[in-house]
Amino acid sequence: MIDRRTFLSGLAAASMPGRLAVRSAERPLSVLFIAVDDLRPELPCYGNATVKAPNIERLAARSLLFRRAYCQSGVCGPSRASLLTGLRPDSTKVWANRAHFRDALPNVVTLPQRFRQAGYHTEAIGKVLHGNQSDPPSWSVPAWPPGGRQAGMQYVDEARFSEMRSAEPDRAWQGGEIPTLEWKKRGSWQSPDVPDNALQDGQVADRAIRALHRLQSAPFFLGVGFQKPHLPFTAPKRYFDLYDPDALDLPDSPQRPMGAPDLAFTTSRELRGYSDIPDDGPISGEKARELVHGYYAATSYMDAQVGRVVETVQRLGLGESTAIMLFGDHGWHLGEQGQWAKTTTLELDARAPLMLHVPGMATGGAETDGIVEFVDFFPTLCEACGVAVADGLEGTSMMPLLDDPQRPWKQAAFTQITRPYLADQDWEHMGYSIRTRRYRYTEWVDRQGSVTARELYDLSAAPLETENLAHHHGHQKMVAEMGSRLRAGWRGALPPGTA
Repeated sequence: MIDRRTFLSGLAAASMPGRLAVRSAERPLSVLFIAVDDLRPELPCYGNATVKAPNIERLAARSLLFRRAYCQSGVCGPSRASLLTGLRPDSTKVWANRAHFRDALPNVVTLPQRFRQAGYHTEAIGKVLHGNQSDPPSWSVPAWPPGGRQAGMQYVDEARFSEMRSAEPDRAWQGGEIPTLEWKKRGSWQSPDVPDNALQDGQVADRAIRALHRLQSAPFFLGVGFQKPHLPFTAPKRYFDLYDPDALDLPDSPQRPMGAPDLAFTTSRELRGYSDIPDDGPISGEKARELVHGYYAATSYMDAQVGRVVETVQRLGLGESTAIMLFGDHGWHLGEQGQWAKTTTLELDARAPLMLHVPGMATGGAETDGIVEFVDFFPTLCEACGVAVADGLEGTSMMPLLDDPQRPWKQAAFTQITRPYLADQDWEHMGYSIRTRRYRYTEWVDRQGSVTARELYDLSAAPLETENLAHHHGHQKMVAEMGSRLRAGWRGALPPGTA
């Protein structure tokens, strides 16, 4: 591990002016980078009082909460590749979950890799990249588990666990020792009566806590990735018991937007294939209530693990020297618009929760409606910590919003998705979507570059897309304007005064 003198020398050479980056030589800023899988803004700080997530609420109370944060793609692989490289999917060539960004960009410098170059210890625990991918140049030590998903961590073999607990009732269970079933789609949810570290997220928290103890004397970039509330909705029983399923509301707007093209939707394939879900057709009201219950329980379970990790930062006295970013990698549908899971360009899949705490900020507990994108993470954390950014990034530092959350900011965010569902290099159509403060406009483009379908939604009248206005005679001028803005791309939507 690099010593402090070498680190400070490297930091001085790489540093850049930052509004909150002026640190004493003894306390350079570290980073706790918390990624959550499939977490939509379904939290009390975003207005849902039903969900119980007190630890994330406490973090939000001392962070800037971004109410209009948008991912570059509503699926794990391209979203995570984008936020880690600061590049958009058409640049990384990661459009679904099979490709690795180094296939197209072997020499790209990632966000953690840039911190590593500046003298930080960088480490990934849990799902930071997608699936079984790894990226050795990014990390000082091998990621755990390799990639992010570990086989056998989705369900608990309750019978075997009960036998083991009966045989050794006083045993202190350690992560990795509790037997789980081989990863395979079974039921869509499970509520085993087991400790938190019977599942991978509890083990991720265990390991992150140990890492914080180990790293407390040196600057670090620690990526901690929690799987839940990703399907299957498996969480210890006590988190299911937090909710009365009969009191849970079923999704609003269960119908597809009127006049929307079929390309805009999927068959909710991610949900299909679980043993309690029909292969096609509608999801019954009873099953929908079970799924909402499971999603909320898994969210509360994840929240407890977040709380353990963040509390350790405070307990070790690292709170004044650690920037904390927490985000969901994209949004999620819970039956709204006839959709389950993600992989659309619609608002519920493109928008995700984001909060950022930087020691010394004066805006902790504030909110901003400034439009931000996940490609902005890279330059933001670099500026916050005084680390020089890599060349050629396609995002913009969000640090000015920490000074003034109400200042004029980006004019639009850009999201894209493939058709067929989860197609990588063999996609047939690409949906390119632009979200302004009022409208969402999407063009579906084939491999020859021809636009085969358009969508225009006025979200000032409703928070979700309900009617496609693209073919209404009275909206043709707006279709043309939004089409021009979409083709102008992200450079045409930069904040005022940004080069």
